[in-house]
Amino acid sequence: MAKVYLVGAGPGAPDLLTLRAARLLESADVVLHDALVHPETLALAKRARLVNVGKRYGKVSTEQRFIHRALVEAARKHAVVVRLKGGDPMLFGRAQEELDALAAEGIEAEVVPGVTAALAAAATLRTSLTRRGVARTVAFLTPRVGRGETASEWLPAAMAADSVALYMAAGAAASIAGALIDAGKPADTPVALVEDATLAGEVRTFTTLAALRVVALPPASGPVVMLVGEVLRESARAAGHPDSASLRSA
Repeated sequence: MAKVYLVGAGPGAPDLLTLRAARLLESADVVLHDALVHPETLALAKRARLVNVGKRYGKVSTEQRFIHRALVEAARKHAVVVRLKGGDPMLFGRAQEELDALAAEGIEAEVVPGVTAALAAAATLRTSLTRRGVARTVAFLTPRVGRGETASEWLPAAMAADSVALYMAAGAAASIAGALIDAGKPADTPVALVEDATLAGEVRTFTTLAALRVVALPPASGPVVMLVGEVLRESARAAGHPDSASLRSA
């Protein structure tokens, strides 16, 4: 019987795939993949037909209903279908919608986790998002909402956590910083923005909420994760970022 695997491609670097993910790609008949999956990761699927079903903010993207239909049709024709998602499928990846669509058609599915961008960024910064005496709670959030959806109530969760990881937030970084400050977060709270985490072209930008509120970020060509919290202060200082209103890339 056909089976669909929702597989995490990890944050970018091909060698951060799990062994199970690599083995599934090697045995897959069809791979429906996100737009930003590394070419070397896709190259593991030597015998598969590759279908790009990626979504990019502000660019032409594949509609979710098309992805559901393509998954169902592929499962009816092939034994091993891989839906390859960036990061971890179960975090901001619309995996539940795809699992529900497959279940409605009686198609078996399995999820294979991957390394999510926030943890990859923390690793490359060598900064734990939790630290004894400094941070005991972490919130993974996104302020972005789709068309017709209610506004994201991300702010209370961000204020309640010691460390915050914001996905798909770089375009709204100034308003996010302003909202956090207005809600009571100290203006000198450190912020790190990591673009293309784990890849050779990774860009790290250190700043503070105060600076982020007033200084425009340089345009990003890859995905960016925004980390906020006191745990970042030592990393920012090591990168030469002063505790003042400025931006500094490392």
